[in-house]
Amino acid sequence: MTQSWDDMRIFLAVARGESLSSAARVLRVDPATVGRRIARLEEGLGTPLFAKSPQGYALTEAGARLLRHAEEAEQALSLGQEAVRGSTEGLSGQIRIGAPDGCANFLLPQVCAKIADENPDLELQIVALPRVVNLSRREVDMAIAVSAPTAGRLMVQKITDYGLSLAAARSYLNHHAPIHSRDDLKGHRFVGYIPDMIFDRELDYLADLGLDHVPLSSNSVSVQFHWLRQGAGLGIVHDFALPMAPRLRRVLPGDMRLTRSFYLIRHEDDRRLERQNRFAEALVTGMRAELTRLEGLT
Repeated sequence: MTQSWDDMRIFLAVARGESLSSAARVLRVDPATVGRRIARLEEGLGTPLFAKSPQGYALTEAGARLLRHAEEAEQALSLGQEAVRGSTEGLSGQIRIGAPDGCANFLLPQVCAKIADENPDLELQIVALPRVVNLSRREVDMAIAVSAPTAGRLMVQKITDYGLSLAAARSYLNHHAPIHSRDDLKGHRFVGYIPDMIFDRELDYLADLGLDHVPLSSNSVSVQFHWLRQGAGLGIVHDFALPMAPRLRRVLPGDMRLTRSFYLIRHEDDRRLERQNRFAEALVTGMRAELTRLEGLT
């Protein structure tokens, strides 16, 4: 039996999503259709490609061997499409970026909007997730992270450093005990991450400042930000987000400030994709410029 690229596309979606329902959402078809296509592919190859269980679809040894070749075919198709389009025209097609939600909420929208203005045929998607994005499953085309990964077939590029500050709304500061030193923080209410949902050590801001009690917590930076805007307490805010909340004020700016870094992470197999290389260059340049602009406003 001869396999078509459509067979491989369905196989890759199941392998990466580890379930029919996950693959069906990506492919925009019914899960039953995905199941029938996988069964037909396995019948044609004469071997099971997945071990099925209530937990999902796990690759068999034969499936793992096929995965390598299917990904090579996917890569060759992408390279062929780029060769046809040429590299001098504007960027087009879909690119999906994963990012922690602080970056996704307060930095990426304006950077990506500018890139989209310059490339009207480009479709950009920002995936804001409170966890590490899985590039090997192709959840996204590239990811922004606050830690550089040390394992996997990945390309890692440092984008830039950025600052974070302890901050509170003027309304909160006006109605609570004054803060002149770290000792004065005792008794104040703090906003931060849910401790057991911090997915990267670099996000454990309050622990770095010696603070371990968080009465108001969320896994979302956006929720924390809005709590602070409403005068709910003190919390750590990205300096590049401060211009979007004029009523927030830095607290102990000379003492309570942190520095972190953003990294752009891509799959090693995408190194030859000129379209992604060009987009990555525009993204990094845009993020650096926007960070400098926003932090300058604070």
